Amino acid sequence: PLAEWGTMVAEGQAFLTSAWWICTFPGLAIVTLAMGFSLLADGVAR
Repeated sequence: PLAEWGTMVAEGQAFLTSAWWICTFPGLAIVTLAMGFSLLADGVAR
């Protein structure tokens, strides 16, 4: 089965107070990937 980061974040919101890592790490992965692609696109555009 393939894990989807957005689904992991959405389902982990219910457990945020007791198990914060369930949605924090996939959320950080999404932010890191988005920033990486943005920086890559800026570099290619120059």
